[in-house]
Amino acid sequence: MKEVLHLISLRTVNYSDRHNILSAFTLERGPMSFLTPAGNGREASRRRALLMPMGMVECVADIRPGRDIHPISAPRMLAPLQSLRCSPLKSSLAMFLAESLGSLLREAQPDAVLWHFIEQSVIALDSLPDNRIANFHITFLTRLANILGIWPDSTGFRMGMVFDLIDARFRHSAPTHPEFIAGSRAAMVALLPRLTYNNMYRLRLTRIQRAELLDAVLHYYTLHYAPLDSLKSTDVLRALF
Repeated sequence: MKEVLHLISLRTVNYSDRHNILSAFTLERGPMSFLTPAGNGREASRRRALLMPMGMVECVADIRPGRDIHPISAPRMLAPLQSLRCSPLKSSLAMFLAESLGSLLREAQPDAVLWHFIEQSVIALDSLPDNRIANFHITFLTRLANILGIWPDSTGFRMGMVFDLIDARFRHSAPTHPEFIAGSRAAMVALLPRLTYNNMYRLRLTRIQRAELLDAVLHYYTLHYAPLDSLKSTDVLRALF
């Protein structure tokens, strides 16, 4: 059965000399895998550009009952992502987002709110100047956690409180277990829900602070949703930002 799908590309791996397998998150059906042509010709190069990490495409899928991988044809770009292709900083962030989402959305159901959030986030990343994106990955993960329903309420935070990673709440004293964040790091965690793609550049962090904050957010996801502690692209972001 032929079906028009809207997808966000997450990962492409070699399958054979003639085909690759694309993992994507679709608006209509959630996470899916697709069979795409391989090769080195002009059409193959165009298709690879369309299906780069976080590329957004409308296509026709041949949905075959009982199969996990479906052929696609007639891919069409949903939004031009010019700077995402030519900026090494943005390309690295796109790789991180794709790898993170590949783990987080593996068992996801179709979710229009989630899909459009990711779509608008990619468009925002493409449009922002390079000197304002150092906190993009942390802002994205925080806003995503709100959509997934796992980010704690920080409205009652006061200086001196600690963030309990297990109970997912701020508290006045340290818990009996070691999974908590205290001091200035707890204050930064409390600030995260206020960040948007427009104001995130105002949060001034050193490279060490940003790496520590990212590690805390990734560990929080690992404890409450899906493992993100061993992403390959994280080291690249630590070096760049």
